[in-house]
Parts: sequence; structure tokens; C-alpha cells
Amino acid sequence: MRSPALRHVLTHLITPLLMCIGMGLAYMGAFVTPEPNHLPVAVVGTAPKAKVFAQTVKDTAGDKLDVRTVATRADAVGLLRSREVTGAYVPSAKAPELLVASAASDMGATAVEKVFTPVAAQAGVPLKVTDVARPVADDPTGQGLFFLLIAVSIGSYASVAALGAAGAALAMRVRALLALGVSAVVSGIGALLAGPVFHLAHHDLAGVWGMAWLYSAGILFIGVGLHTFLKRWTTLTMMVLFVMLNFTSSGGLFRPELQNGFFGTLHAFWNGAGFVEGVRSLLYFGDDGLARTVWTLVAWLLAGLAVTVVAGLYERARRTRQVRQVRQDTEPEASREAARTAEEGAGEEAEEEVEETVGV
Repeated sequence: MRSPALRHVLTHLITPLLMCIGMGLAYMGAFVTPEPNHLPVAVVGTAPKAKVFAQTVKDTAGDKLDVRTVATRADAVGLLRSREVTGAYVPSAKAPELLVASAASDMGATAVEKVFTPVAAQAGVPLKVTDVARPVADDPTGQGLFFLLIAVSIGSYASVAALGAAGAALAMRVRALLALGVSAVVSGIGALLAGPVFHLAHHDLAGVWGMAWLYSAGILFIGVGLHTFLKRWTTLTMMVLFVMLNFTSSGGLFRPELQNGFFGTLHAFWNGAGFVEGVRSLLYFGDDGLARTVWTLVAWLLAGLAVTVVAGLYERARRTRQVRQVRQDTEPEASREAARTAEEGAGEEAEEEVEETVGV
């Protein structure tokens, strides 16, 4: 290719094209065809008839459902509140009842309704649906937490590009302090959106802020550390980690029981899932499961701190080598020229990174 300018443009088009492919594969793979995949449900009753009914449902559904029996309705409510099951069917010849917890997953509640409504219809009786954990009226589908996740995520990973490009000349400890401050601001914005602005959180707003801070700080420290090694490819890497794989596995729209095994597996330990499920626990389920999700976010933050420390040590070693090289150079003018060349290269690199960030 003869034109350097054209080659330069085509090279920079690689990143948005990879983003297009990645976003298409991730979002369409995770969201386009939701269907039950070992969706956990319960049948209430200890009599042989209830056990036979549960086995019939299991045999009919195959791998789509995991069916268990529980002794009492209260046991079923407990399983719903701990999110061990998505729905519980209470058989009755006159008034069958389906228990759901739509705050855990509105789509999951809809899925179990589709399973058991025909069962009641075959008996010629209406199905009563009881929601034991309903989201607040300001967030009727419970999906507001997913969009809160998006807002906090974008504020975090977009700030990484600014800290990496504009702050490249700063010492790593200064960038780390800036990351700490930015995470506090981003999580504060998230808390304002969740509370006074859209009223997703009617209580425990301080806890929501704390979880948002853990989540945001983990992303920022991972990004600041990775930038040392990946440079302008950091933006693409952050989108893969915290958009393509993160939003799709968070459980904000579809819990893992309505997705394929890949996204369901990520849900168990990815930081977006930790944030969404943690806030759900805090707001709707009496802190049940909160500790595990907090430790998930802490683990990601510790990983980010580790990456940042390694990057800082690497930069220090690199600067030491450069100083030694300059001292060995006996031509002062050549040293100044090398310094000017390095500064120009850093400027071009920063400009390229900002261009990619705008494209995002």
C-alpha cells in the first residue's frame, strides 16, 4: 500500500470493526434467543401425587427445567427469597397457585408463568400468580439496576482512556490516586441516579454507593494498569471485559437460567453480576447472598490493584533503563533529539487513543 495516510486510517479501522464483531456476537448470543436452561422450579407437596406431577413436568421439559419438591408453601417462599428457585407451583384442584419473585428476574417470572399456565388450563381452572418479591413501582420490571450498571461501567472504563492518554506523563501513584478519586465520583453519580433521580433504591442508598465504588474502582485500576502494556488497545480490551462479557452475563436482563452455559458460567464470578445481584440482595432480599457478591467485587478490586502495582514496577524499571541509556550517550544533542522523538511519539499515541475513545 503506497499511501501512508491511507494505511494509517485502515489500521485504525481495525478497532471499531472488531468492536462491531464482538458486540454482535456477545449481545446477540446472550439476548436474542432466551430460553430456559436448567431453570430451577419447585412443586409444593409431599404426597405421591405431587411427586409424580413434579417428575412429569421434568420429563416433559427435559434440560429446560430443574424440578424439585418442597414440603410447604413457606419452604417455597424461602427458596424464592434466597433465589434458589425461580418459581414454585402449588397444585390444587380448585385454585392452583404459582409463586414468583419478579425482583430477582422479571423475565424469569414470565418464563415460569409460561410453563405452568397451560398446566392449570388443562385442569380447567385459572392460575393464581403471587409475587413474593416485587420491585418498587418506580422500576416495575426490575431492570433499572441493569441500566444503572451500564451508567457506572461507562463512566469507569471511559475514564481509563483519559487517565491513560492524558495522564501518561504522570507517575503511576498519581494515576492510581486519580483512579481512586474518579471511582468515588462515578459511584456517587450512580447513587444519585439510583436514589433521588430515578428512585430505584428506596433504602440503603449508602450501601448501593459502596457497591458501586467497589465495582468502579476495580474497573479503573485494571484499566490503568493494563494501559501500561496495551497502550491504544486498552479501549478495545476494556470493552471486551466490561461491556461484551460483562453486561451480557450480569443477570440484569436475563438471569443465567435463561441463557446458554457460557454466560451462565460467567455470571458466577464476573464483576457486573456481582454488582447487579448484590444491589438486588440489598434492596429486595434482606441481604441474602450479599456477602458473596461483595467478595466478588473485592476480588476484582484486588486484581486491579495487583495489575496497577505490576505496571508501576514495570514503568519504574523502564525509566531506569532509559536514564542509564541517556547517561551512556556521549552526544548531548542526540539525547535531546531522542527525548523530542519520544515526546512526539507519546503525543501521537495519546491522540490515537482519544480518537478511539470518541469512537466508542
